[in-house]
Amino acid sequence: MNHEKLSKRLESVALHIPKGSILADIGSDHAYLPCYAVTNGYCDHAIAGEVVEGPYQSALKQVKSTGLSEAIEVRKGDGLEVLKTDEATCITIAGMGGTLISSILEKGKEKLGKAERLILQPNVGAVNVRNWLIDNGWELIDEDILEEDGKIYEILIAEKGNPLQPYHENKQVGLMFGPFLRKKFSETFIKKWQHEKNHLERIIEQLDSSGRSGLEAKRQELEIQVDLIEEVLKG
Repeated sequence: MNHEKLSKRLESVALHIPKGSILADIGSDHAYLPCYAVTNGYCDHAIAGEVVEGPYQSALKQVKSTGLSEAIEVRKGDGLEVLKTDEATCITIAGMGGTLISSILEKGKEKLGKAERLILQPNVGAVNVRNWLIDNGWELIDEDILEEDGKIYEILIAEKGNPLQPYHENKQVGLMFGPFLRKKFSETFIKKWQHEKNHLERIIEQLDSSGRSGLEAKRQELEIQVDLIEEVLKG
């Protein structure tokens, strides 16, 4: 397999796949993640699910070219519908918005019976994923944050358990910033939220210069977010 084709982001996702898992990678694109995971011993068997015809065909070619057709099955379908009930023990969904990831999980909940771990990488809207996990009995057990090609990504790892356990200090702050990411307080985390703070302050400036009335509530909401970010960035 061409290892250079696997992004740093997906390598980080792969690190959290439990040994011996039956992996289902939903929205697998070219099936790079399942191929990498099997080749490097993260799992023995995998399912690559893809709904779009082009990437589905690319995934078939990738699996065949790497000689992994017996270990990886490529299936075409929408979200978790590619799975049989109680089939996958580890599910990865990466490279989508948090709202879409939550929707995929919600629509396919009946396919999660055997799943022991979810590894979710929302490009945006991680708070939506955290909310879904809480509502559906999944406990966040770890989080990663990384920067690649000028973009910052969060990776959420969850298992069945007490969904409120990570949020015992402050649920609102935990949902927004990530309870584990806040504790780790990495340079990438600081960079992400400094950038977000600057973005919100620019919006406030635009509201102030617009001269429009009736924007007080919106401005106050943004100021509360800025204050919260400033408080968290103090460490």
